[in-house]
Amino acid sequence: MFFLYQIIFTIILFISPFIFVYRIFKNKEDKARFVEKFSIPSKKRLNGKLIWFHGASVGEVLSVIPLIKYYEKNKKISQILITSSTLSSSKVIKKFKFKKTIHQFYPIDYFPITNKFLNFWKPDLGIFIDSEIWPCMFKNMYSKKIPLLLLNARITKKTFNKWIKIKSISKSIFEYIKVAYPQNLETKSYLRKLSNCKIKHIGNLKFSEDYDSDLEKINTKLKSYLIKKKIWVASSTHKFEEIFCAKAHLELRKKYRNILTIIIPRHIHRADKIKLELENLGLKVFRHSSKLNKPENFDIYLVDTFGETKKFHNISSTVFLGGSIMKRGGQNPLEAARFGANILHGPNTDNFRDVYKLLNSLGISKRIYSSKELASSVSFVKNKKGGKQITNIGEKILKKTIKELNNHIFNEFKKT
Repeated sequence: MFFLYQIIFTIILFISPFIFVYRIFKNKEDKARFVEKFSIPSKKRLNGKLIWFHGASVGEVLSVIPLIKYYEKNKKISQILITSSTLSSSKVIKKFKFKKTIHQFYPIDYFPITNKFLNFWKPDLGIFIDSEIWPCMFKNMYSKKIPLLLLNARITKKTFNKWIKIKSISKSIFEYIKVAYPQNLETKSYLRKLSNCKIKHIGNLKFSEDYDSDLEKINTKLKSYLIKKKIWVASSTHKFEEIFCAKAHLELRKKYRNILTIIIPRHIHRADKIKLELENLGLKVFRHSSKLNKPENFDIYLVDTFGETKKFHNISSTVFLGGSIMKRGGQNPLEAARFGANILHGPNTDNFRDVYKLLNSLGISKRIYSSKELASSVSFVKNKKGGKQITNIGEKILKKTIKELNNHIFNEFKKT
């Protein structure tokens, strides 16, 4: 099976120049740094201890920012490496002014490439986040005796069903992991069936995601405009969900003359198409990237830039989370909930089942099924109590996580 896996990646390597050219053309790759995915580094490896965090994209990376800030202050650690696979995540990381933390794109999971990566960076500990399972990298790390932790691990039912079909293979891959920390009880149960590795549940680290007020301020002109409006946010929307929310806006406009709907699509490369679709409904759309100083008399404020989500979550009393009307399993509601927003979502939230169950029990979230129901559920009053509850939960999980990681990091360092 591993041999077949490498054959598939060999084929991918042969056609990768065409794939990367296409992705660069579509603004999905960094034209200067994409070579990092072939283990051609753009940064130097400093002398001393290095810990390595890997997360697929923005959400996974943001979930460990509090940990990175904590370990930045530790003099025993010389360098922190963050890897991720997406352009958006690399742009978000740039906003943090880290002193000894660097970012590189994650290498293609091909034996010679992952081997080259590990030989160059020589991490003392690898911490993989969420659902990042890479057979070749894991095998290479194990052979080089680099401890591997799976932090905030998440396995969905769909993923589990795929792994269980090749149980003998999956078991060997998962046993390269020293300790797995599942983010929910469902994942804990799946891990027990897939692996004999040590498993310890300490909670979902996404409750503890970082907030930096200096990075998340809205400029004065925009703030003075928004304060005059009744606003709500539709966040991480997917195809068709913008129309769903636009219809809710039309309902709200019957009651509120100064209503403004802020739409933050999951993939901003769709912005042109979204704008056209909404204008076909007779709505006036203002793009966040526009050069206009005063976005007067607009219905929809379309956020078409990277890393702006928190700014709008922070000022809104209601946030609708996308990926939940479409069958995408929903998006993470915790950031918005932490800011005291009332959370609205569709019926498809399997990716965050435990989280939504908790939010619902605390009176923070509500499931909706139609545009009219969405419109009638929008509130313009912050849920401050709910925001404080989420913050308190996050602080407890962060403390437990740091305690666990300290045991691994400093115990391992004593051996070297």
